[in-house]
Amino acid sequence: MVRYQFFPRSRGVTTEIQAVIDCFKSVEEEIDSEHMDLKSNDVLKLVRPFLEKSNFVVETGKKTEEKIDVPVLFGQDNKIDKFFYADALSNDGRIVIEVEAGRATENNQFLKDLFEACMMFEVEYLVLAVRNVYRTHYDFDIVYNFLETLYISNRLHLPLKGILLIGY
Repeated sequence: MVRYQFFPRSRGVTTEIQAVIDCFKSVEEEIDSEHMDLKSNDVLKLVRPFLEKSNFVVETGKKTEEKIDVPVLFGQDNKIDKFFYADALSNDGRIVIEVEAGRATENNQFLKDLFEACMMFEVEYLVLAVRNVYRTHYDFDIVYNFLETLYISNRLHLPLKGILLIGY
């Protein structure tokens, strides 16, 4: 079952964000972590055609030319000095998508994804897709509680307009 929460909770989802939700719902049965044990690349492969129809460019493999690099720092003559990779990026560069599986909470990969999205040039929204269930814990709930605390405490202000958390 695909479930989601947009942060901050005081804002609703945009049309573009709803399109991403719909992409994941299109493959809901194939990626359901309560019944399937897919790696993040397998989930991304299943959702890729729907994301591409929604104007996203999607990573196709692990080779450099198959990855999506998003600028972070610029040097002389506007040369990109630093970039981070993304699993998917909207054609306008405003929405970055990261799909995680087992490492989402066990290695705190979701925190790295959050940090990197905050550093990426012109990115306004992060979509973070994590498993609902991984082994004996509930990754969606763990990340949800973290993001809820982050926004409610109001002690850290992010340069993003919002974060969509998707549980699959």
